Amino acid sequence: MKEYKLKINGNEYAVTINDIDDTIADVEVNGIPFKVEIERPAKKQVAPKPNKPAQVTANVAKPAASGSETAVTSPLPGVILEVVVKEGDDVKRGQKLMVLEAMKMENVIEANADGKVISIKANKGDSVLEGAPLIIIG
Repeated sequence: MKEYKLKINGNEYAVTINDIDDTIADVEVNGIPFKVEIERPAKKQVAPKPNKPAQVTANVAKPAASGSETAVTSPLPGVILEVVVKEGDDVKRGQKLMVLEAMKMENVIEANADGKVISIKANKGDSVLEGAPLIIIG
């Protein structure tokens, strides 16, 4: 069993690789089990250097760093049922932005700051992990 702390798009994930059998890996991401298909059998596993967590950087365009942008993140893993706002909309703290279904319950995702919706990172029907950015407000 190998454990890693990954940082993807600024979000931290605890990843445990329990077993790799040919082209199927049994992994857990933040405690949620997944079966991951690998294109070809893994030949060698490389462990991260001691005292340094593994880091993964995705090739994703980031908004310009103006210093006043804030991300609204998913509080739980789930599926986006509804997106109420669109890019360019002005929002107030506490305003409903999205509805997330998690553990058979609907959770209203609210704005955590006043501002303008700069980017919507998750759309209706998307599955998201805990901590995943949903909307960027600037």
